[in-house]
Amino acid sequence: TRAMDRRDLRMQPVSVPNMVNISVLCLFQFEGKTSFGMSVFNLSNAIMGSGILGLSYAMSNTGIILFLILLTCIACLSCYSVHLLLCSAGVVGIRAYEQLGFRAFGHPGKILAAVIITLHNIGAMSSYLFIVKSELPLVIQAFLGQTSSSDDWFMNGNYLIIIVTVCIILPLTLMKHLGYLGYTSGFSLSCMVFFLSSVIYKRFKIACPLEVFGNYSVNTVVPEDTCTTKFFTINQETAYTIPILAFAFVCHPEVLPIYTELSNPTKRRMQNIGNVSILGMFIMYFFTAIFGYLTFYENTEAELLHTYSKVDPLDTLILCVRLAVLVAVTLTVPVVLFPIRRALLQLLFPGRPFHWLRHIIIAMCLLFAVNLLVILVPNIRDIFGITGATTAPSLIFILPGLFYIRIIPTNQEPMTSRPKIQAACFTALGFIFMTMSLTFIGIDWVSGEKRNLGGH
Repeated sequence: TRAMDRRDLRMQPVSVPNMVNISVLCLFQFEGKTSFGMSVFNLSNAIMGSGILGLSYAMSNTGIILFLILLTCIACLSCYSVHLLLCSAGVVGIRAYEQLGFRAFGHPGKILAAVIITLHNIGAMSSYLFIVKSELPLVIQAFLGQTSSSDDWFMNGNYLIIIVTVCIILPLTLMKHLGYLGYTSGFSLSCMVFFLSSVIYKRFKIACPLEVFGNYSVNTVVPEDTCTTKFFTINQETAYTIPILAFAFVCHPEVLPIYTELSNPTKRRMQNIGNVSILGMFIMYFFTAIFGYLTFYENTEAELLHTYSKVDPLDTLILCVRLAVLVAVTLTVPVVLFPIRRALLQLLFPGRPFHWLRHIIIAMCLLFAVNLLVILVPNIRDIFGITGATTAPSLIFILPGLFYIRIIPTNQEPMTSRPKIQAACFTALGFIFMTMSLTFIGIDWVSGEKRNLGGH
């Protein structure tokens, strides 16, 4: 029954892989009364994440046409993935991602889905803290009126993420309940709209070739193609494009909880919500990517905001954008940690009552591991790449396809039917994407060629 489904849903770890997909957790108090428009807003929040900061870099390594083709393909495949999930959920009456895994493959399937979602959330947490590591020193530098970095400890990103973690993030993660979720959701999306507006505005204010702040000489030789728009290009960095795009579109674990709370819930209505949300993010992603790319061309770094410090490290508008993004990602880290801890508690201590010691130790271990990862990883592109090449294809392609094949009865759709064959091809496509992306990323790492690094 619907009530039993909702109780089951509350027992499951709710994943939050992107920066602002937290509002779905607040929907449980509105029992099936969420409107179409609010559901679109909630799912858009679930899609929007830190991956938007890497899209201009992806375009600089594919060209505008190839990027648009890949972006369109990932968006369309994401819509089809939502269709598979809704069909599977409609047959068994389950509206939780992990519970679909249980219905399809038993307890191992539930554990697999929970582990993949947890790993994806850890990747999301790492990307948020890397933004803190990269951007907070620049904010401090701007407030101090300095135009160049120094060796002071308070300008070291590694020290700063530890301080932010201990002083702000850890106390929030120790709360038994996270009460500010709804506020963070709207604020995070507002920050990204502000970010896009600033990127568009700066496109018409920054000239090309870049006049690097404090290091420009009239004798500087500028290559002829520095400010040439590339429509189609392939290089070693192109390997990161599909993972970055996949990372930016993951929202699938949140589709079913939003479906549960939708007023007048029908599969077609929820599919339309998914299509509208993905289309909206497609437009926002494309505008961010193209205006960022047409500002810096081949000088675009893996984390777009960091590139603006080359032009004017004291720019007031970019400083405001940095502050807004920093507050948003800092407040989102505890939000992402909560479902990870809930999943670990269910896997390691099933059926145990709440205990403060376990609650605190798991939070501290997770934050320690994520901080260590961010300190050791030299580039946010690597976080986008690995997460987007492993967990993102699993959540978008592989698991939805497998769920559909296993859950839809064979007497309703035999394995030789067109929908089942399409689902099998969709799953195979996910494995191909994963294998190719990991292979090319591995080749890029092993080659050891000098690359354009974003961040400190």
